[in-house]
Amino acid sequence: MRVTILRYAMTVAAAALVASAASAQDMSAFETGPVFEDFGPHAPVEGVGELTAGTAFKHSFDVSEAASEGKGNRHIERAARFINMHAAAGVDPHDIEVAVVVHGGASLDLLGEAAWEAQGKSGVNASHALVRDLLDEGVRMILCGQSAAAHGIAQADLIPGVEIALSAMTAHALLQRAGYTVNPF
Repeated sequence: MRVTILRYAMTVAAAALVASAASAQDMSAFETGPVFEDFGPHAPVEGVGELTAGTAFKHSFDVSEAASEGKGNRHIERAARFINMHAAAGVDPHDIEVAVVVHGGASLDLLGEAAWEAQGKSGVNASHALVRDLLDEGVRMILCGQSAAAHGIAQADLIPGVEIALSAMTAHALLQRAGYTVNPF
């Protein structure tokens, strides 16, 4: 019986090791740019050519999950990836309009440095440079006003350029009325 259990355990461990190796990701083809050099890695996809001339996007992202401690918010970074990926595929960056609607725990990732410290956060806001770069490229960063109220965040606490809406729901409804699609994940 012990030998059978030991063999079973070894078989399960070996299968887990093989599955782990098989699911390892090869990120060597991923690169940043052409719009954001520090954020938004993407990879070319074989067999997919450039998008047709005149392709335009109005796209929004919903972000509620806070960044991992000491790291930039990877969910906010999806906006940089979207822009880089499509610009690399031939879409004029001026034809890519993006909005990021932030609520819940991710609200704190939009704080300026003084407010970050006032919230008792250690170190620096690792999402600050990402948010600043997105804003500088015309990406709308919209904070849910209900989340702001729940976290005690005032407009003055935010990275300059971040907007506050009545709610995340309101922001998404208004963006949809303006022709924005919503990222499904």
